[in-house]
Amino acid sequence: MSSDSRTLRFPSVIENIHLAEKLVDDVCAELGVNENYYGEILISLTEAVNNAIVHGNKLDSARQVTVRFDLAGEKRLRFTIEDEGAGFDYDNLPDPTAPENIEKPHGRGVFLMRNLADSCQFEDHGRIVILEFSVMEEELA
Repeated sequence: MSSDSRTLRFPSVIENIHLAEKLVDDVCAELGVNENYYGEILISLTEAVNNAIVHGNKLDSARQVTVRFDLAGEKRLRFTIEDEGAGFDYDNLPDPTAPENIEKPHGRGVFLMRNLADSCQFEDHGRIVILEFSVMEEELA
């Protein structure tokens, strides 16, 4: 890979999610990440960026979202997503698998990130999410 780290910074406009998708495409192609694992990374990252744009920055195009990628060790990919919002209580979210929430159209982003990433951590009152993915040797080209 040409670079061990990359940073994107863009206004909080929903159409900018494609920038994060392109980052995942480029990183996974360069590293030869297995297609199944690629899907988990793509879903997790787009959920985090969508949350930053919609919930964190409230679709305010004057506010920025920052996405950083780096290698956290030889076989570990790390994506850090940061917004300029007030944060949220990430430890007290409704369970989207509870019967009363199953039919609700929202509320699954953090659940998906926690279940698809190998590590999902929140910092700065939820304004920063760090997603890590362990890439096993057989998953690299």
